[in-house]
Amino acid sequence: MMMSSSYGVIFFCSLLIVKSLQDNGKREVSTHRQTGEWNQQLWYSNFEEYQRLTEPSFDNNTVSNITVQLGGTAFLHCRVRNLGERTISWVRRRDWHILTSGMFTYTNDERFQVLHGEGSDDWTLQIKYVQKRDNGTYECQVSTGTGIMSHFVNLHIVVPEAFILGSGEHHVDVGSVISLVCMIDKSPQPPQYVFWYHNERMINYDTARGGVTVETEPGAKTQSRLTIREAQDTDSGNYTCSASNTEPASIFVFVSEGDKMAAISRRKSSSGSGVDVMLWFVILPLLAIATR
Repeated sequence: MMMSSSYGVIFFCSLLIVKSLQDNGKREVSTHRQTGEWNQQLWYSNFEEYQRLTEPSFDNNTVSNITVQLGGTAFLHCRVRNLGERTISWVRRRDWHILTSGMFTYTNDERFQVLHGEGSDDWTLQIKYVQKRDNGTYECQVSTGTGIMSHFVNLHIVVPEAFILGSGEHHVDVGSVISLVCMIDKSPQPPQYVFWYHNERMINYDTARGGVTVETEPGAKTQSRLTIREAQDTDSGNYTCSASNTEPASIFVFVSEGDKMAAISRRKSSSGSGVDVMLWFVILPLLAIATR
């Protein structure tokens, strides 16, 4: 009887020990599962943060617009952070021509070159002596794990123009003032100089004639004014405004006495009337034929 009771106690204790081990195992498995899930969440969070911090990004995500005058030098900037070991390429969208990749140039046109300083985020495409055909869109691109990132630059080439206010000829009286104004338009940068010529002779610094002044006001529209006081017959002729960055513009000046000016005006009006009369002599017979 004593042995039966002892066996019962031992069996009961064994059951308690087994149950305790099972409960501990469940708690341990649950703890490991919770720890694993937390570690997984932490790992994904760090990876996304790591990816965000190490993925390349452009300093300017908007399209850039650059205006350069004909013959100038264009600088197309592309600033990329976190580039790492990746390579920057410049592509001309007009014909999809790869112009540069890294520091290498892939065009025979020596006007193109990439500028990059060690440790800098800026990869600048330089185009010297720009021409009209350089006008268009250029793409700065970098390959990433998710595809290609691009930044676009629109290059606008403008051709400065010079023109003298007034018609093709200018009439003044002897002894009056000749005043001519030359405008330089479509010029992002003011011209380095504006010279005035009377026929083939430059007169900006004419001290022999005297009474000649040139005033140039640089700006978005540069204005140069030529003033000649006490006009004489010898001041008649062709006057040309020649700026450093434009084709020249010209006007013809007539200097004459008042009665001669009136005579010229009368001749112009009479010649115009004569032409009108001749036209009627031609038109009337045609009208008569048409009505028959």
